Amino acid sequence: MIRYALNCDQGHAFESWFSNSAAYDKQAKRGLVNCPVCGSARVEKAIMAPRLSRADAADPRPPAPNPTPTPKPPLQPAPMPPIPPGKSAVAIMSPQERELRQKLKELRDHVTKNANYVGAKFPEEARKIHYGEAEHRSIYGEASPEEAKQLHDEGIEFHPLPILPDEYN
Repeated sequence: MIRYALNCDQGHAFESWFSNSAAYDKQAKRGLVNCPVCGSARVEKAIMAPRLSRADAADPRPPAPNPTPTPKPPLQPAPMPPIPPGKSAVAIMSPQERELRQKLKELRDHVTKNANYVGAKFPEEARKIHYGEAEHRSIYGEASPEEAKQLHDEGIEFHPLPILPDEYN
């Protein structure tokens, strides 16, 4: 694990842990590293002094306090009001929303047509591919939230497949 001091374009300073430096680079490139104060994805590493210890040092200095601002909670979607019995939730979508929905469907269809379905063995197969124990190929299947977190923590790149509401109606 590696800890980076980070700054956003609004001047907020914060720290974050990554499994390795490549994990930071990948996440930052994809816009997944966000400022906990303002949510900005324009984040850069700050200059950090390395922490070195000497074997002959009698009493190491205590770490300097890190005054980090209290992060704002992430924005939550408005709660869905209760739907009366016998009614269904409906919405009118904009052309942009219809286009996005179509692209998500195309992505899902492309993956399911061109990748191997491995079912519940997805975490095991993903590890084999990542660590070079199996030939690289596109796969899809199922993973629990805990398994997905473990894969992420190991630096294994994967993405959830979109499920559109009308697929199971």
